[in-house]
Amino acid sequence: MLPHDSKQAEWVRDHVHALETASPPAGDPQAKSPPAWAKRLGPLAPIAILLAKGKGLLLAIFKLKFLLSFFSFIAVDVAIWGWRFGVGISVCILIHEMGHFIDIKRRGLPAEMPVFLPGLGAYVCWKRLGVTKRQIAQVSLAGPLAGWLAALACVFLYTSTHDSLWVGLAQIGLVLNILNLIPVWALDGGQAMNALGLVERLGLLAVTLGLWIYTGSGIFFIVAAGIAWRLYTKDKPAQTDWGTWFYFAALLVALGMTLKGLPAITPSAPHQMSRL
Repeated sequence: MLPHDSKQAEWVRDHVHALETASPPAGDPQAKSPPAWAKRLGPLAPIAILLAKGKGLLLAIFKLKFLLSFFSFIAVDVAIWGWRFGVGISVCILIHEMGHFIDIKRRGLPAEMPVFLPGLGAYVCWKRLGVTKRQIAQVSLAGPLAGWLAALACVFLYTSTHDSLWVGLAQIGLVLNILNLIPVWALDGGQAMNALGLVERLGLLAVTLGLWIYTGSGIFFIVAAGIAWRLYTKDKPAQTDWGTWFYFAALLVALGMTLKGLPAITPSAPHQMSRL
């Protein structure tokens, strides 16, 4: 559509010629020849090339580190508690860790699937570069939130089946998630507390002491002791974060109320509890 002798037409012709010269001909065997290492495999070369190109997809599908660690975790729990309770508590812990994972991914941040340490616990690796204290706190609290939902599911299953196994799973799941909110070291509560200032920590201490009195469970006294210690540490942010405070307080209340309201296991099924 350009005049043949125009500079624009000459520019287009020159660039088309350059592209044709740089690209190998369609039938050039060099363009489709397999790598040297693949040629040595003979008839297995196509399979090797496919696996090499699709290794990212295979790893994404199988997540070998996650699966191997999770099945090892289940094996240890089954050896300690029996297969029903061992598998059940392993799944509850998986749900807790997936709460972290899902919350990280929904924020568009890189994260790996959970890794389980048989007999100890589990963790999720993710990159925190450029992430605020509030985001870290909310990611940390997402695990106990998912753990609380898992406990509620166990309570529902108990009401449907009247199998005391589900009450046992709900109880230990709630206790583990409350313990995880102790604001020390690398526990979820410790990461969440980093976003709270002095006033918010005092308010959270009051809530936790109230739950200790209401539920009669000493586990809340342990959480309160951890909060009291964090009143004196020098890691308080300058700005307030009442959103994270409400999240933390509401989660403690939800876990405490659910623990308090767990149905009592009837003495008519001691054989079921002996298998826990």
